[in-house]
Amino acid sequence: MRVDRAFAFVDLCGFTAFAEHNGDERAVLVLAELRSLLREVAARRGVRVVKWLGDGAMLSSTMPDAVAAMVVEADERLAQALPSLALRAGMDNGPVIMFEGDDYIGRPVNVAARLCDAARAHEVLATELVATTLPSWIGCEEVPRLHVRGIEGPLALGRLRVADAGPEPRRDPVCGLTLPAELMVASDHGEHFCSVACATSTRRLPVPN
Repeated sequence: MRVDRAFAFVDLCGFTAFAEHNGDERAVLVLAELRSLLREVAARRGVRVVKWLGDGAMLSSTMPDAVAAMVVEADERLAQALPSLALRAGMDNGPVIMFEGDDYIGRPVNVAARLCDAARAHEVLATELVATTLPSWIGCEEVPRLHVRGIEGPLALGRLRVADAGPEPRRDPVCGLTLPAELMVASDHGEHFCSVACATSTRRLPVPN
């Protein structure tokens, strides 16, 4: 069955060296923390973790903006929790074949995986199909077209990042992102959220010192 899906592959940069230096037990604890974070963000953003890939994951959703929001938030959160490590990610969107009910075959999957391989630490590379459907709080910086192994033609890409906080920043109490107030959803209680997904969540992060 052919369906439209957005995909992201995320990978933990430097994990092999980290495990070599810190040992397997510490590496397993870090992986557990990464997977716990990704599960929590995925559930709130409406994204499915299709499969775990060692120190990374394959993500999918019917909504490209949800996948972008999840990946950018996860990178920001991980940078605070594990500053010695960093996520990188690649994203694409388009028609694929659903295979055996729980896997996907198609160009968007291949492109997203290759872009993740090409990304640097804290870099989220997305095709123009994704970049045109971003949440207002995610900025997109155009990058040079990229030739990707196994994919025909150079790809038009953008580098995704959190928008500058601006003169009146507010901190989302759920995801912890600090964003311009005008890009956020304000509640009746004076709280500001990056999205309806966070505004309707009952979870709250600890208030930073």
